[in-house]
Amino acid sequence: MNTLPPAPALPLFRPGRRAVCVAAILACAGPAQVLALEAFPSRPVTLIVPNPPGGSNDVFARAIGKRLGDALGQPVVVDNKAGAGGSVGAGLAARAQPDGYTLLFVSSTYTTNAAIHTNLPFDSVHAFAPVAMVAKGPMILTVNNDLPVKTPQDLLALAKSQPGKLNYASSGVGSINHFATHQYAQVAGVQMAHVPYKGMAPAINDLIGGHIQVLIASGPSILPTVKAGKVRALGVTSATPSAVAPGLAPLAANGAPGYESGLWWGILAPAGTPAPVVARLNTEINRILGQDEIKDLLLREGAEPDPKTPDAFGAQLRGDIEQWRRIARQANIKAD
Repeated sequence: MNTLPPAPALPLFRPGRRAVCVAAILACAGPAQVLALEAFPSRPVTLIVPNPPGGSNDVFARAIGKRLGDALGQPVVVDNKAGAGGSVGAGLAARAQPDGYTLLFVSSTYTTNAAIHTNLPFDSVHAFAPVAMVAKGPMILTVNNDLPVKTPQDLLALAKSQPGKLNYASSGVGSINHFATHQYAQVAGVQMAHVPYKGMAPAINDLIGGHIQVLIASGPSILPTVKAGKVRALGVTSATPSAVAPGLAPLAANGAPGYESGLWWGILAPAGTPAPVVARLNTEINRILGQDEIKDLLLREGAEPDPKTPDAFGAQLRGDIEQWRRIARQANIKAD
């Protein structure tokens, strides 16, 4: 990760306080860093999205990028560089100049890719400096309507009575919902059989049809099917209740103590990006996350704002990679 001194924790900018915040950053920076901050930004910033247009990563990046550009006084240009599960765009960002003018928008998939791929063209832990966490969202535990369970405890009791008989779906080997469901079964002490699909749509279709019995999926991908009465939702994977799925309790409180998993989105910069530049970006992004229109947009996409300092975001990123690598080794989860 970033080898420079950690960025200082700063209050969110408010009218009349911007000069005070900038002065605080300058006071903690060396001469070279001061120069970088004074000059930044003097030209457009590129925000690489390592996914195709249209998904949550792209939607969030464009919404944050537009407002970040307004705050910086320079355009933030979203550049979709899809390919190889996100590693094409991430590789481009890792090789960019560490000057704040190239950023990378990532999601929790970044950490699962790091767990199952051993030949990525960059070091997942050390190639980037954490800039800002943008949002987090729970996943939803759902079951086929014909399964005779109404609660998470019912599901776990049935799974314990029939070890390995229940099938759970994922959108692919090593996907975030594959890891999340395996972790859930492990914490709850049950065995279920994994059935990987090529994407979420066929997995949901087979859940509705009864070909598989269990699916953990994001709110936007599964809640419309739940609301239509085609499948049954039992709980959320987050540690606390979420506005994304009101009325659903955390699985940790219903038979899987300590269990927590979920989705997140954030922004990285190439390692070595000056700490004052990182701090400026973090402060502006955190301020944007407090805007009501951003909160509404995130919620529609199954997420809630989750502002963090660069250090706190970096700690979560490293912790997730370590956790998924451990689970991948234990369960022999490898890239297809």
